[in-house]
Amino acid sequence: MRALLAVLLGLLLIGPAAASTRIKDVAALKGVRDNQLVGYGLVTGLQGTGDTLRNTQFTEQSLQSMLDRMGVNVRDARLRTRNVAAVMVTADLPPYIGVGSRIDVTVTSLGDASSLRGGTLLMTPLAGGDGQIYAAAQGPMAASGFSVRGEAETLTQGVATAGRIPNGALIEREVPGSFRELPELILELKNPDFKTATLITDAINEYALQRFRRRVAVPRDQRSVVLQKPQNIIPTRFVAEIGDLLINPDTPARVVVDQRTGTVVIGRNVQISTVAVTHGNLTVRVTETPEVSQPNGPVINNQTIVGNGNAAAAGGNPGVATVVVPRTQINADEAGGKVAILRGSDLQTLVRGLNQVGLKPSDIIAILQAVKTAGALQAELVVQ
Repeated sequence: MRALLAVLLGLLLIGPAAASTRIKDVAALKGVRDNQLVGYGLVTGLQGTGDTLRNTQFTEQSLQSMLDRMGVNVRDARLRTRNVAAVMVTADLPPYIGVGSRIDVTVTSLGDASSLRGGTLLMTPLAGGDGQIYAAAQGPMAASGFSVRGEAETLTQGVATAGRIPNGALIEREVPGSFRELPELILELKNPDFKTATLITDAINEYALQRFRRRVAVPRDQRSVVLQKPQNIIPTRFVAEIGDLLINPDTPARVVVDQRTGTVVIGRNVQISTVAVTHGNLTVRVTETPEVSQPNGPVINNQTIVGNGNAAAAGGNPGVATVVVPRTQINADEAGGKVAILRGSDLQTLVRGLNQVGLKPSDIIAILQAVKTAGALQAELVVQ
């Protein structure tokens, strides 16, 4: 955790030129976006790791329908193959892509197949949100995970029921519209912020005054900046030149913590008012060590009888049963906590103060939540 904070701190302390970011990296042109595609298909060629047709009836129905279309009648046959799996195929259709281009697809299992490794996806139509077919996917899969099962042990690494097919889908239909048909050019910020929108506007207008002798950008709100294309330049070149301009985007004061992984990300503008912090851990350990107690039984004819509930046969005296006596040991240990004064005028001072206390990531998360409750954390705390 300290090493990660040190690396992040080193990146933030580099000169202002290194922190500059291109406009194309913080904003995107409105209307120029991907479209999601989805389809249902079959993967064949699996080594006995496919769906169990008796449990996944939709796989059996799909296999029968496919064979019927190929002239093979298997309606009255009971299929028992384990080399076929039903899958969902998803892909992102890039903007303004032409017919005949190829895109990557992701394949995920839909039934009870244990692995898709080594399988081949049969031709699967991919439809968009409007129900139209835009691409067709087919080809051998590349699955990084594997699963090996024996009689008494199973070894699994990664996700064996998902994979990708690079360039596995062929574009069959173009999305209506073109770049030249956009009604207006609007830059939408990926992280909306009023100051960042103003910085983008100033950078574009400063460049446009030198290049076109006029201002071309007007901020609409914290999310968008409206552009006016000059007459003596084509839209593609204009957007390309605007996208390469450098700015220093402003970021809100925010702390993001993930309690599941112990990750703490502190923004550059986070500040903590002067506050005294102490943190100690209370550990309670309960240990159960049961003992078996077997008392001596009654003496009959100079012999000790150990009772088991059937002592009546040895002389009529009831036997003494063996019992388990509980033994419980409880220890409470509270580690001594250090009292430290935290005052973060900048990220470097804040990180140095947290490191002086010597805390683990889980402790840092608890302290940041308490500091936020006390009103001393001058930032937004996001808990995931």
